[in-house]
Amino acid sequence: MSQHAASAGEVAGHLFRHEGAKVVATLTAHLGTHRLQLAEDMVQEALLRALQVWSYRGVPENPAAWLTQVAKNLALNALQREQRWNDKQDGIAAEHARWLSAPTDTMTHETFADDTLRLMFVCFHPDLSTDAQTALALRTLCGFSPAEIAAAFLSSEAAIEKRLVRARQRVRELALPFVVPDPHELTPRLSGVLHTLYLLFNEGYKASSGDRLVREDLCHEAIRLVTQLTRHTATQEPHAFALLALMQLNAARLKSRTDDAGHLLRLHEQDRSEWDQSLIRQGIDCLHHAAQGGTLSVYHIEASIAAVHCLAPDPAATDWPRILHLYDQLLTLTNSPITAMNRAVAVARVHGPQAGLDALAAIPHRAVLEISHLYHAMRGTFAAELGHTPAALAHFRHAQTLAPLPAERTFITRRIEECRRAGE
Repeated sequence: MSQHAASAGEVAGHLFRHEGAKVVATLTAHLGTHRLQLAEDMVQEALLRALQVWSYRGVPENPAAWLTQVAKNLALNALQREQRWNDKQDGIAAEHARWLSAPTDTMTHETFADDTLRLMFVCFHPDLSTDAQTALALRTLCGFSPAEIAAAFLSSEAAIEKRLVRARQRVRELALPFVVPDPHELTPRLSGVLHTLYLLFNEGYKASSGDRLVREDLCHEAIRLVTQLTRHTATQEPHAFALLALMQLNAARLKSRTDDAGHLLRLHEQDRSEWDQSLIRQGIDCLHHAAQGGTLSVYHIEASIAAVHCLAPDPAATDWPRILHLYDQLLTLTNSPITAMNRAVAVARVHGPQAGLDALAAIPHRAVLEISHLYHAMRGTFAAELGHTPAALAHFRHAQTLAPLPAERTFITRRIEECRRAGE
């Protein structure tokens, strides 16, 4: 592969995840939400052309602007073909007029300047089902593949594909306006928007597919969008500040999550001098803002857990009883098997590894955990700490067969080797 081709592929891949959603939102702002599918298709086509052209000519100075212009031209060409097909004399002129007009809405109240956030609130229109809202937002605005959405929903890729088709069809039928809702309509949609951005950040913090474990670009894009929400008078809600705090506190540790070779590092193995103290301070400040409301959300508790870790000067100083108490609160709110699994770590740190194993065994509806490598790796860790080497090795080997990423499989291989040496 030539240097041009390799460079083009890397830039196009980055644009697909980082800029593609913005271009989709920009096209939809001009074309209307009834042409959401057209906007998505044109951005995909523009990305394919980028791979072809840039491989020979090199990456342009402003690749995002190039992508936007090509997608715009492709969309206009598609509209012209549609005009000729339908033999409408005034249709294309109207589309050109809409395209070239300045603001895409005439609202007088404060609005978001970011088209991505505008379209996200469109996706969470109350006439769409809850599952369709989140799936559509993740696919259209966050660039998630159906497989990645399926991982977030603990569902199948085929089911997600069907859900997306139905959601796009419903958006077309409703012809939803590309405007930020009135202030009194923003709040009901905010929870769905925040949850989508939470999933976007999590995909960056621990990718569900691909070769990279950590995707900082997704994390920072999620932080950027939530920051805008906390600055808008209609969405300055406590749970928005709590989510921003959670993201900032977790992002502060991003660079220390892997070593120079890309190997995953456990929390106690990380170099805490690499933690971003500025982000930690911002996160603590946002957590204080979040505390001013009268509600307690999942984001409040998860941010508080992250804060306990960030404020501990070393692993031994971590306040595990406090973390366990927070997980107890979180489990009361979510009743989630995944929360219960994470809580087992705190149980083991406070009461010992056998208590951790017992906590895992006591989780109801464990079937959703049986397909996760993390569940089996956790059982292996507790068994190894108890000196039960054969059981630990069996759990780690099972985890290795389920781990989706090379970095995770390598991490488990290292754990197997450590376990073997300890048992010799």
